Amino acid sequence: MERLVYIKTFGCQMNEHDSERMLALLKGCGYRETQRYEEAHLILVNTCSVRAKPEQKAYSILGRFQRFKMERPNVILGVAGCVAQQEGERMLAKFPSLDFVFGPGKIHHLPEILREVERGQKGLCEVGLEDRPSTDVPLPRTRQLRAYVTIMEGCDNFCSYCIIPYVRGRERSCPSSEILAEIEALVERGTKEVILLGQNVNSYAEGDSDELTFPRLLAKINEIQGLERIRFTTSHPKDLTEELIGAFGRLNRLCEHIHLPFQAGSNVVLEKMGRGYTREEYLAEVRRLREVVPCISITADVMVGFPGEGGEDFAQTMGLLREVEFDGLFSFKYSARKGTKAARWKDDVPPEVKQRRLELLQELQRAITIKKNRELEGEVLEVLTEGSSRNSSQEMMGRARCNRIVNFPGGSKLAGELVRVKIEEGLPNSLRGELF
Repeated sequence: MERLVYIKTFGCQMNEHDSERMLALLKGCGYRETQRYEEAHLILVNTCSVRAKPEQKAYSILGRFQRFKMERPNVILGVAGCVAQQEGERMLAKFPSLDFVFGPGKIHHLPEILREVERGQKGLCEVGLEDRPSTDVPLPRTRQLRAYVTIMEGCDNFCSYCIIPYVRGRERSCPSSEILAEIEALVERGTKEVILLGQNVNSYAEGDSDELTFPRLLAKINEIQGLERIRFTTSHPKDLTEELIGAFGRLNRLCEHIHLPFQAGSNVVLEKMGRGYTREEYLAEVRRLREVVPCISITADVMVGFPGEGGEDFAQTMGLLREVEFDGLFSFKYSARKGTKAARWKDDVPPEVKQRRLELLQELQRAITIKKNRELEGEVLEVLTEGSSRNSSQEMMGRARCNRIVNFPGGSKLAGELVRVKIEEGLPNSLRGELF
């Protein structure tokens, strides 16, 4: 009998890809995904502990699922991801209805864990880190127009605020031969765009003289016939080399977009964060990227309210925004993460000050984003059509090489196609245009 699985995912693209991998494994065990947890035989919550908000949301929905399981005791309930890795047995104690928890390094054990649960085992806990990322996960059975490909896991940077090295471990890179084989297999199934994933892709295979550097890996991927686009995330500014910057000018399939988190515009704050670069070095990298590709789209992460951040520090962050004019920004209030160095420091920026700073920063970025979107009016952009627009059944939606969402009139036959669209209107969060 076919069984249904409901997966709720919190966090970043890495977690989204982890959920895809879980679903691929579960399909091999006879499960099919459902969008309604009420009809599921298995419920999985894939958690994220990088920031407080997604962690709190995960706990909230777990409370709801625990109550649901009391009504439907035969439903299997499990928790995956970074919170599971961090809390382990404590999570089982907090939520007695849980059947199992497992960390991101144990995804490939999911079929085995389920077999144990189905045999009557309860409260299983599989955490810990593998020596290298697991490739023992089948490719999705359905076509993916855009596909994530993990090239490395973990992080060696130990920024003072960041939990990643503790829940995902130290850097481990996948062999380039396996990465290339996976992308070739995806392309054969219809994938046209790949997004390479890692906590710090710039340091891929660093120190391994037998492996490709990240720019050389990009060059090999660029040679794969049938692949139209390459993207990657996330980049660390301290490891952004001249060779990688130059790749944007050399590789025709590498999209003109880079996500380059800066986190703060104050050197004092950057040093406390342990980021390994200065404001001036970051700005020099931005200038160099724009020298190589003047139209490159640059997005970033930034936080406000880090311990010790004063008014002048925040003013420098705002000044950096004005100088760079990012195409988009992910902005957050600092929240202490248990186990990190910064968590031992006094969280001395009052909540209302954090909130006000965040609002000012977001207000500035909104103005910059719409300005830059309007500057694209009249331009003709290459768009990879992903499907129907959310706004209208008469329109299609796709993504330009600069990573902006573009809506335009067209039929479903265009899905999966590369089209040229003349931009008619720049909106706050997207572009509108006509087929050219």
